[in-house]
Order: sequence, then C-alpha cells, then structure tokens
Amino acid sequence: MRFGIVVDSACDLPAEFYVGHGINILPISIHLGEETLVDDRDPALIARYLAEDLGARGAAARTEPYTVEQIRDVFLGRLVLDYDCVFCLTITSTRSPIFEHARKASFAILNSYQAVRKAAGVDGPFLMRVIDSQTLFSGQGVVVYEATRLIDAHSTIGAARERLEFIAQNTYGYMLPRDLYYLRARAQKKGDGSRTVGWFTATLGSALDIKPILRGWRGATGPVGKARGFDAGAKALFAYAQERVSAGLLVPVLCLSYGGDLAEMRALQGYDSLRMTCEEHGVELLESPMSVTGMVNVGVGALTLGFASPEHDAQF
Repeated sequence: MRFGIVVDSACDLPAEFYVGHGINILPISIHLGEETLVDDRDPALIARYLAEDLGARGAAARTEPYTVEQIRDVFLGRLVLDYDCVFCLTITSTRSPIFEHARKASFAILNSYQAVRKAAGVDGPFLMRVIDSQTLFSGQGVVVYEATRLIDAHSTIGAARERLEFIAQNTYGYMLPRDLYYLRARAQKKGDGSRTVGWFTATLGSALDIKPILRGWRGATGPVGKARGFDAGAKALFAYAQERVSAGLLVPVLCLSYGGDLAEMRALQGYDSLRMTCEEHGVELLESPMSVTGMVNVGVGALTLGFASPEHDAQF
C-alpha cells in the first residue's frame, strides 16, 4: 500500500525532511496590502520575507488557507492516484479552520475517488485520515515525524491512526515571542484579543522586557511561564526541554523553529547543552526556519519548540 502525508504550510520541519519523505503541503495565502504571498514553505520566500523586512507589514496581513473545494481538487487531481492512503495532519483546529476544511473535503473525496482512479487504471480503494495535531508550528512537526516512522515500519492503517492520535494528545508545542506589541496587534487583526496579549500586558512586558512562554497542548494555547528578556526565556525553554529529553520522550525527536537566521538560534545560551543532551539520548534534533505563516502570526524572531512526552506540569 502506498502511504502519503499531507500537512499545512504552518508545520515547521526542515526543507530536506519534506523532500526526503515526499510530504505534500497545503499552501496558505498571505495578503500583504496589494501583494499576495503563497506560503508553501519555499526557502526562497522565507529568505525574502526576512531580507525585505516584510514582517513590518505582517500584523495587518490576512491569511487564507485552502478551502474545502481546493483541498478536494488537490486530492482528486493527483493524490488519490499517487497514494492508496493519505494521513492529513493539520495545525490545531482551535487556531485555524484547516482541520475542518480537510475533514469536510474528505467526504467529497471518498465519495468521488473511484471514478478518478478507474479512469487512470488504478485499482483498489483509497483511504484518507484527517488528524488534528492539537498543537502548532514545531509541535505539529513532531506528529508528522511520527507518521513517517509508522509508514517506514509498515504499520497498519488502524494502528497508525491510533498512534498518531495518541501522540497528538501528548505533544507539547512552546513558543517564545520577541515583540509583544506585534503579538497584540496581530491578535486584534484576527479578533483574538481574549486569548492573547492585552494592551496592559504588552506595555508592561515591553517596558520591563518580560517575555511570556506560551504553550500549545491538546488544543489549548496560553502562557505557562515568563522570563526577563528573550535570551533568558530561550535559556529557560532549552533547559526545560533538556529535562524532558532526559526523562524520556514518546517520540525520539525534538523540533525547533526560529523566525530568522538559524545561526542566531544556535548562538542562544543553552542551545549547545540541549543539542548534546539530544545526542546522548538518541533524540533527533530537527531545526527549521519558521514558516512565513508562522512569522505573520507571531512575529519575526520568535522561537518555537516541540516534543511528545508523558503528561507533566511545565516548570519555568
């Protein structure tokens, strides 16, 4: 059976990982004034967004994920022929409509694929499973990583789905923003002020250089800690991740993403210790630039980190 994986472009994984595993991407359109960017994780677009300081206009941008009809057309146009089963792993449904769009599209796809496959001379049924990662950015990458391992291990469809849903329930995604004013402006643009940084917090945090450590877990997103300064926050986040790696992860991977040059992230205090701890425990460290979609939503210079672990209380 030929297995495929589909994700949205907000999922932070290295470009070579996408290519090496043949992972398909559902793009997200970003409307910056009169210009529209199509985020399909093209490294050239990420480089341009940073080099041309497009993030200065990002807070007012409008993002537009694929519609139900567009997802249906992608599958019926190609994926139902290329694969016999596809796992569609989306950003948390509480922050984006992509999961719901994919779920609705799956009904039309599963009702229409037979004629498409028959016309192309492809035998057998087609299966599609849509799974909510319940987290975002590098956290979503952990669930995708596990999907590739299950496919390589020739897992059955039922066992793979059960495992992926379990991992999604136990994946922790963390984010450390640089600019609280940007985060607040972006939340206002999206009408999301009740769930993110308010004016008072943004003003106080910027004045005192206090950064919140935000967590995405089981569909809920919110602050779980704070630090005086971005560098101190990164150090605390790396130290926490180091503890979790030492305690034992459910999937042998730790994903990092950064809204800028990865050399800047690797220069942060605590990074080298985290990298060495991952090596000592046989945990693969996957690093990637943050997607343009991610930088639009949380700002340039943000740091994200994801792993799957038994349930625990975050201590910062």
